[in-house]
Amino acid sequence: MTSLSLEVFTKALADQTRLRILSLLVQYPELCVCELTEALGLAQPKISRHLAILREASVLQDRKLGLWVHYQLHPQLSPWAQAMLKQLQLASQNEAIYQKDSRRLQAITRIKMLCSESSMSLTGQGS
Repeated sequence: MTSLSLEVFTKALADQTRLRILSLLVQYPELCVCELTEALGLAQPKISRHLAILREASVLQDRKLGLWVHYQLHPQLSPWAQAMLKQLQLASQNEAIYQKDSRRLQAITRIKMLCSESSMSLTGQGS
């Protein structure tokens, strides 16, 4: 991974949807597109477009598991970028839209099970 510049990083953050996604990914080690779609209450294509921007900026890393794509903060993300994301997440805790996202994500744990079950049945595990 090439070194992440401040300009690329801040441009990747310059959208409320991307900030909402990152706020959740700072709290949870990995989330599926289906979980992000439900938590943010937005259409899957919109979520996927914003995830692609964050991935292209090397802020996120993805992995495909069956039908689902899971995202996490890039493991080689610079310490300064990690610290900035943590501070943004802390600051977001006082804003209603971010609180609502967190509550919705906590309420949809069943979706994580559905993602996992679908993936296991596709790979021949489970069932």
